[in-house]
Amino acid sequence: MKQKIALRHIAFFLLFAIFLILPFVNDSRTLLILLTQIFIFGILAMSYDILLGYTGIVSFGHAMFFGIGAYTTAVMLKQMENTMVIFVLSIVIGMLLAGLVSFLVGLLTLRLKSHFFAMLTLAFSGLFLVLAEKWRTVTYGNDGFTFRAPDMFRDRMTFYFFVLGSLVLIFLALYRFVNSPIGRILIAVRENEQRTKSLGYNTLHYKVIASVVAGIVASFAGSLYAVSLRFVNTSVMTMDITLDALLMTIIGGVGTLVGPLLGAAVIEYAQHTLSGLARDYPIFERWIIFFGILYILAVIFFPKGIIGTLRLLIWKWRGKVKNRKPQVALPQEKERFE
Repeated sequence: MKQKIALRHIAFFLLFAIFLILPFVNDSRTLLILLTQIFIFGILAMSYDILLGYTGIVSFGHAMFFGIGAYTTAVMLKQMENTMVIFVLSIVIGMLLAGLVSFLVGLLTLRLKSHFFAMLTLAFSGLFLVLAEKWRTVTYGNDGFTFRAPDMFRDRMTFYFFVLGSLVLIFLALYRFVNSPIGRILIAVRENEQRTKSLGYNTLHYKVIASVVAGIVASFAGSLYAVSLRFVNTSVMTMDITLDALLMTIIGGVGTLVGPLLGAAVIEYAQHTLSGLARDYPIFERWIIFFGILYILAVIFFPKGIIGTLRLLIWKWRGKVKNRKPQVALPQEKERFE
């Protein structure tokens, strides 16, 4: 067990070192922006995995927390000074608002069955989307608005390192959370909620905790996303954001924090590559069709997600090795029988 943990730690620090060195080896601005987007959506996908992978909750309203963070940061940087103090304060306020909303929505909806809960979260998300469209004095409606990022982030490389550091810290925090006693109870709720109730646990209490944690992390991702674009509009609250988070989690592997990160990398890279091919080859102008085919193939060949399928293959291989009987008798056995 110690060896496994050591190998995981080595792999983690090796990947971190690669991403730290990469901007100095490859100075491509396009690659830097793509990796930044992958990290941001990786944070969003991990937040969704807390709901789907560890608690068994399917939410169609996760984009509202992402949008709350994006709009809070954008509005504060536009209305106030574009300093790091205001930026950090906007992140904190966005996370507090998202936590409060997720707490209230969780209390109102998590008593319902899974499909009723999913529909009601979609309705709440629609309310926030309408609010963003109609409150034009603040949000400028569907047109959106631009704003100035803090001077520290004028250099894309600086922002890249900030997002990378944020991703690592959130990953470690969520890893500690899902491996804590609360995380174990959430897994029990996912596997058998009725039995967990019979053991004396208030499952609604723990599901609300998962909802609040997921909402806070999603808001943080939204704040980073807004600053990466220096622009925000109502698209940050649309169903597309929630579907992206859902598909990233499913393709990467639910119930694994590494899976959503891998899913974010696959989807963001596929979107970037296919949209780039559309500029050179007319057949790729409808690249969304090829994107849909990619989703279908991923679900067919990786039903448990990429990480889940790889784990299954490794377990099968280990089982075969463990159960394999020796074909030749050992020297000691030969001597004993002779």
